[in-house]
Amino acid sequence: MAKRILILDDDKDILYFCSIISEELGLEVETSNTTEDIVSQVQAKSPDIILLDNWMPGPGGLKSIALLKGDVRFKHIPIIFFSANNDFDKIAQNSQADVYLKKPFDVTELEQVILKQLNL
Repeated sequence: MAKRILILDDDKDILYFCSIISEELGLEVETSNTTEDIVSQVQAKSPDIILLDNWMPGPGGLKSIALLKGDVRFKHIPIIFFSANNDFDKIAQNSQADVYLKKPFDVTELEQVILKQLNL
């Protein structure tokens, strides 16, 4: 059974780009352009890994990570946090994300991070 990734970004080009990369890695892809009802989304889509942008409609990246990592049902799911924010390194270090990537990122880097977090 293929592993499933949930990609959350409000930029449809980035959603498409990350979806293609993930599909090429053999992952089932679920996407969303909002962090509204993040807990319900994760519960419904049952991802093995989450790729999450910082600035999004809804509670946004930081609050979404805190909600998920604070929930015993989801805290084991690796979260890759990414953004183009100028202060992103500082923001990400204070998050509970498992990994963070600054946009723009290298395709190979994204692939390696996903595979490492899934132990593939």
